[in-house]
Amino acid sequence: MKVSAPSLDVPQTIEKAGWGVFLELTKARLTALVLVTTFVGFYLGVRESIDYLLMLNTLLGTGLVAGGAAALNQLLEREFDAKMRRTASRPLPSGRLQPDAVLIFGGICAGIGLIYLALTVNLLTSLLGAVTLTSYLFVYTPLKRVTSLNTMVGAIPGALPPLMGWTAARGEVSGEGWALFAILFFWQLPHFLAIAWIYRDEYEEAGFAMLPVVDPGGRSTGRQAVSHTLGLLPISLLPFLFKLAGVLYLVGALVLGLVFIWFAIQFSRHLTEARARQLFYTSIIYLPLLLGLMVLDKIK
Repeated sequence: MKVSAPSLDVPQTIEKAGWGVFLELTKARLTALVLVTTFVGFYLGVRESIDYLLMLNTLLGTGLVAGGAAALNQLLEREFDAKMRRTASRPLPSGRLQPDAVLIFGGICAGIGLIYLALTVNLLTSLLGAVTLTSYLFVYTPLKRVTSLNTMVGAIPGALPPLMGWTAARGEVSGEGWALFAILFFWQLPHFLAIAWIYRDEYEEAGFAMLPVVDPGGRSTGRQAVSHTLGLLPISLLPFLFKLAGVLYLVGALVLGLVFIWFAIQFSRHLTEARARQLFYTSIIYLPLLLGLMVLDKIK
């Protein structure tokens, strides 16, 4: 995407905006989730003792790629973010930063992150990081204005970080790593459907083809929320079947999965903003508990 912007002295922009605004560009909560899932993938992939330097290199490189991707995503979507109340205060639409500064910041972060992963971790993990970056920016981001399938496509780069952690520890892609990918993939779908339902009017005004926008009655949205949580339940048991985690994890995953399904069913039955928020909050409680159980009950 060609970025046109007035000439800008980047150092003066940084001084004017303050360094804190660049942290907003990295979408700190999203980047933190990326790092947590990467750590879980790495920890589960370790066969014997943890190589802490390798782990730190993995997290640092992945964090740089994730932060750079978040900044570049905001650059590409700045005009659309300005049309939505929930995103209008971001650095670009609010005028606290100019596109040139964001392009430099995001490009440097992402580029250094990929090179750092290749040099200090392994080429496979760097390659997965590159796939994550390019699919997020150049496939998922434009598809958000074209088709409601964008959420499913966007779940692919969102699910790659635990696989990156796994390949950092093992140096290979295997069934266990793909199982972690699948858990994150299925989890994202009801999570983002809940968000899209809550903000469907804003998404429509901004021109995003989210499922609740093209499905105003909500029947397909509710049905997919239920089907994806149902699909997540057996997928979440794979770490036990692959002997990555034990019985405690198995029981916990079953309980958490059934609770998640119940809230998805309630949302599909009532299709209110309150039910969507319940589903959203359930999703953000579900994931850290599930990942915590994996770490706690890892079979060594």
